[in-house]
Amino acid sequence: MNDQQLHERIEGLVAEEHRLLEKGGAVSAGERTRLGEINVQLDRLWDLLRQRRAREEFGQDPDVAHERSAETVEKYLQ
Repeated sequence: MNDQQLHERIEGLVAEEHRLLEKGGAVSAGERTRLGEINVQLDRLWDLLRQRRAREEFGQDPDVAHERSAETVEKYLQ
């Protein structure tokens, strides 16, 4: 996935997140679960984009960067 594709995927997930959040308190349990999934996927995609940019900055091949597991990305905050 190149940078443009990453941005498009991120924008699509953000749009879906906003649609769900606009419902306010009317969000179902399934939609709350989906919001959590979106949040994790966004974290993973942003991480991948940062990896690609760092590799480019240091003259390395950005296509070598890979999407890390949700467990790895989510534990960055802990």
